Amino acid sequence: MQQKKSIFKALLLCYSRLFSARLGGVLWLCVMSMILTTSCQRHAFLYTSFHEPANQGLRLLYSQDGYHWDSLPGIFLQPEVGPDKIMRDPSMVQGPDGVFHLVWTLAWKGNHGFGYASSKDLIHWSEQKVIPIMSTQPQTVNVWAPELFYRKKNKDFLVVWASTIPFKFAKGIEDEDNNHRLYYSITKDFKHFSSPELYYDPGYSSIDATLVQRGSSDFVLVFKDNTRNERDIKVAFGKSALGPFTSSSKAFTPMYSEGPSVLKTKDEYLIYYDWYRQGRFGAARTRDFKHFEDITNKVVVPKGHKHGTILPVSRRFLNKLKAKRR
Repeated sequence: MQQKKSIFKALLLCYSRLFSARLGGVLWLCVMSMILTTSCQRHAFLYTSFHEPANQGLRLLYSQDGYHWDSLPGIFLQPEVGPDKIMRDPSMVQGPDGVFHLVWTLAWKGNHGFGYASSKDLIHWSEQKVIPIMSTQPQTVNVWAPELFYRKKNKDFLVVWASTIPFKFAKGIEDEDNNHRLYYSITKDFKHFSSPELYYDPGYSSIDATLVQRGSSDFVLVFKDNTRNERDIKVAFGKSALGPFTSSSKAFTPMYSEGPSVLKTKDEYLIYYDWYRQGRFGAARTRDFKHFEDITNKVVVPKGHKHGTILPVSRRFLNKLKAKRR
């Protein structure tokens, strides 16, 4: 209703300008301006986050333009499950029914699952539970950075995470308990999950994967090369959400960067990453995921926040959420 009123007021203003200026082109310019403005203002962005030492819980950032971020006050969900009761790498998506689904890292080592909870408004949450996704692989060292992706065509959720299974892959320069690979599982209801399978093996330790869909058969996998001489962000391309993916690209971020998250503004993609040795966020901009522009000095992220994922939400929802957190 509020959007309709805004459109009506904009039309009245346009007609007023038209008759006062008596220039037919003014109406066209006004209408086009109105359409572009309402289109651009339809969505805002939320960025899931946490603060070290990760025992407080889910925090949220918001942005109107994708470049400038502000903190929403308070903790939205305090971790209650897992051996250490921590919440790292929170990843969240909104399903077609409007429900938000959240997954997170439970522990550094010694666990076979990730945390899960859901919410309709990000204020009231379901009971938290552990998804023991790697319980069939008892030698698994860890389950890190679960990332959610909704597959519209299949009407299900893809979960991608990193795990180390000692002596399963060529050791390389990493220790056996730090030689990660990316795995995946599929679920429709977050109650039943497919058996974990290898998602992507670039030939070296890799973590922190996020998936971008550009077309029906056009996907980009953005992830961290976790080998000690790299510790940076790379990409690979595939024709399906499940791959197979190409060989990885060269790094497009500085060393000691992790936790990439991607948002789209118009025809450009912004890739945020946690530049952890610098204690800040970095960002890159691209149109094709082959050529990247460093825009770190053009973005604003409040200090103290650590990496999660970015998702679009309606401005109406964001305004309601902000009102509830005042």
